[in-house]
Amino acid sequence: MTKLTNLGSRIRKLRDHRGLTQAALAEKMAISPSYLNQIENDARPLNRRILTKLELALNIDFTDWAEDEDRRANQLRESLNDPLFRGTDIPIHELREVVSTSPRLADRFLQLFRAYQRLQVDHQTLAESIAGEERIKALHGTQFPYEEVRDFFYRRNNHIESLDRAAEQLFEAQAFSIDDLEPGLTEYLRQQHDIQVKLSSFEERRSLQKHYDAASRTLYLTKPSSPARRAFHIAHQIALLVYPDLIQQELEDAELVSSQAQAICRVGLANYFAGALLMPYSQFLNNAKRLRYDIGCLSGLYGTSFEQVCHRLSTMQRPGDKGVPFYFVRVDMAGNISKRQSATSFHFARLGGVCPLWNVHEAFSSPGTILRQLARMPDGKTYLCLARTVHEHGTSYLQPQRKFAIGLGCEISHAHKLIYSTGLNLEDPEAVEPIGVSCRVCERKDCPQRAFPPLSRRLSIDENSRSAYPYSFEGADSGEE
Repeated sequence: MTKLTNLGSRIRKLRDHRGLTQAALAEKMAISPSYLNQIENDARPLNRRILTKLELALNIDFTDWAEDEDRRANQLRESLNDPLFRGTDIPIHELREVVSTSPRLADRFLQLFRAYQRLQVDHQTLAESIAGEERIKALHGTQFPYEEVRDFFYRRNNHIESLDRAAEQLFEAQAFSIDDLEPGLTEYLRQQHDIQVKLSSFEERRSLQKHYDAASRTLYLTKPSSPARRAFHIAHQIALLVYPDLIQQELEDAELVSSQAQAICRVGLANYFAGALLMPYSQFLNNAKRLRYDIGCLSGLYGTSFEQVCHRLSTMQRPGDKGVPFYFVRVDMAGNISKRQSATSFHFARLGGVCPLWNVHEAFSSPGTILRQLARMPDGKTYLCLARTVHEHGTSYLQPQRKFAIGLGCEISHAHKLIYSTGLNLEDPEAVEPIGVSCRVCERKDCPQRAFPPLSRRLSIDENSRSAYPYSFEGADSGEE
């Protein structure tokens, strides 16, 4: 675990947030108030015994804090690779110290840098519009509120405990069955909330998969959809109708800037609840461990899709009862990321294409097959990466089929827990492929697939020589850090 420093102020803020006085927290920890006062002022070192008492008293996991510091330190590092900060080379341990001592300052810096990125994209879009390459309305189509919401889930380790608990309690209180969940949810809405669920054709609902009519208290679902999809839509509506206060509290804690981001996040939180209701936390995690995270078996057991299982696996981070921390991503055939969530420090590209060496691209050439890859990121961390295609059939012959590649992965230290590690030599460095976030921020020289030079390095042009690799540049070697 990364060493945690300067915990005093963070402990004090958390104590205040929980409404506890120093005396009350000291009593729960069975230590003196003066000792706690010294801890909060960083005047006393924290040993393992005191850390354990703090974790129990405040219901936290310091491992989460360490992983959060790692993520934000790497986000700072990625931001500082921008040409705006040319010549800035701050070691990762210093960035971790900044995150530890001034977490709010680090967050504000990242917000400011993202605002700068948005201005850069707007400027480029405007220039293209003036040149006749894009219509001016494209300026208003940039969906940065989605990035704001994704950052919120990333900060929360892709785990929303309040909604997870609520879904689990509802599942148990209503004695729902995973083998017959759609009828059970339908009957729950009818009996408890006087809401009817009706199936309608795709054309009748104007291409809507789900529509709730509050006036008639009717939830319309399209007929062609699968039972798993219909159950998900019903669970989504239950979240909005039965747990609006929980969702509102999470929205307030998220501190989202725009009203659009708040609306998107409300939908995302309702989706989170729906997944948690279809696959209740403790039951699902126990089955995942028993089946060694076999996605196909879990999909069959819960009657859910491959994508739904992968997304749910990426949320198993309950304090004191964690599963393997996964990243989850959905990529289209052009390499655009339409969904990304992570309980790991795996880095995703925010702008531009993702690394062409990542196996999510190769998945399209082997539809329906789970591909495995041992991949090392520029920060030196190695991951077991899984990828497989999924598709959604249209309702009409003339309606295009939606195709995606789903990526799921974990750090190699957890790989032995997965059935997908069978037959792989996890200790063989030759079996590991170097990948990156995107070409714009990757500094590996020896990549034959590089599409662009890194933004942070000067090009090295020699008219008398030609490298086997594209875009020669200065100031970096080809190895990992």
